[in-house]
Amino acid sequence: MTSAIRLAKLQRLRRNELPRVLELCSGCGGMSLGLHAAGFQLVGHVEQDATAASTYALNFAPPEGVAAEQWRQPRDMVDCSAENLAVDLGLPDASGAFDVLAAGLPCQAFARIGRSKLRSVAGDDDAFRNDPRARLYRRFLEYVRAVEPVVIIIENVPDILNFGGHNVPEEICETLDGLGYQTSYTLLNSAFYGVPQMRERLFLIAYDRTLGVTPTFPDPSHAAELPSGYEGARAVALKFIPASGSHFHPIPAAAEGLPGAVSVRSALSDLPFISEHYRDPGSMRRRKLGQHLPYRSSAEVSGYARRMREWPGFECHETTDGHLVRLTPRDFAIFRRMPAGADYPRALKIAEQIFEEALSEVRTRPQEGSEEWTDLRGKHVPPYDPGKFPNKWWKLEPASPSRTLTAHLGKDSYSHIHWDSRQQRTISVREAARLQSFPDGFRFAGAMNAGFRQIGNAVPPMLALAIGQHMRREIEGALEQVFAEDGQQGKAA
Repeated sequence: MTSAIRLAKLQRLRRNELPRVLELCSGCGGMSLGLHAAGFQLVGHVEQDATAASTYALNFAPPEGVAAEQWRQPRDMVDCSAENLAVDLGLPDASGAFDVLAAGLPCQAFARIGRSKLRSVAGDDDAFRNDPRARLYRRFLEYVRAVEPVVIIIENVPDILNFGGHNVPEEICETLDGLGYQTSYTLLNSAFYGVPQMRERLFLIAYDRTLGVTPTFPDPSHAAELPSGYEGARAVALKFIPASGSHFHPIPAAAEGLPGAVSVRSALSDLPFISEHYRDPGSMRRRKLGQHLPYRSSAEVSGYARRMREWPGFECHETTDGHLVRLTPRDFAIFRRMPAGADYPRALKIAEQIFEEALSEVRTRPQEGSEEWTDLRGKHVPPYDPGKFPNKWWKLEPASPSRTLTAHLGKDSYSHIHWDSRQQRTISVREAARLQSFPDGFRFAGAMNAGFRQIGNAVPPMLALAIGQHMRREIEGALEQVFAEDGQQGKAA
């Protein structure tokens, strides 16, 4: 039986009022941006990282009556209850203020890479189980009880399907079943939805049971071919779907005749040619994240690039910002010689060749292992073990979507080396934003590393837009049916 609170929200939506969203762990606002573009109203958000919270406030105006200082305030969802948030934002109460509850819960404890890092730091094989972030989904369920949303959406990494042998989405769905929701989850790859990036994520959607709809997911808008590594990771994740009685929804398949995935070249070619990092490093050091540069006038502007320039509310006509890159002079020559698609083992061989060339130019060749030999080698050859870091470096393939962007870009962007060898560099902050489908007018607070981290942590806005549009169609169709039936019952009575 739907509560009076949820029923009032459904009636509100039936009057074509905008669905009001509260997003937890909002980050800089990737999911919020997509939902906003799909016609949702952003009413509240919770994000503990101060820089990401500032970015959110830079790009989304507070609702009427909400103070700017409260809107940009960082908050921890563990310490901040739904009721406290409502008070801070000047809302009457938590249960009546929000129709949609969304969350991109932290994935470090669920992701396999994050688990191994936690093990190494803590020296404990079960460190990932004990990480407080692994229990945030239970805190999220407390918010569900307090907020009583009629729509729920959660995003996370596919590895959440196997948290030490436990399928967390199934637990969430079973709990939501008991709270009066119909639920589904699946895996979506952003490349199938017009994002120039192979990014596999789990999405869980729940609707109030009164709607009588089991959630489904948007059909792909683009055709893409997943590399073997992504196919393998997907197959492993799907092994943990229960054989019967699961809430898993089959992964939507691309129909015949769809356009191909958006390529890196289509996504980035109109952005500025960057060479200051090797021509004039001082200029790059002085450049700020917010400094604007003009688009390349000679480049063809793809449909995707045009969309990033013209996203409503975030338009950029002649210039855009974010053109910062890492200053790593030892590696510029390696980047220049790497072919597209090359990884770290190949880069190391190239570095060894460059080192041999440098040795041949020395008047007296130093003895191998000597101090002079070691110093010269260090100026040309990276120190990383190729057995431990096979994917540490990767040069983008211009005709394909990018590999997954991660928050680790904030510390090391070598996983995304620009394909244009003339520029001999890793990608810029704005290029990372383009690959994540943030529009060019979206601004990032903080410095370069913070910008990379926020982008890598975000939900791709275009994927969130596709999900938001699909949810609205399902909800609106269900509301028509529910209230039509109520009307017929009233006439019969």
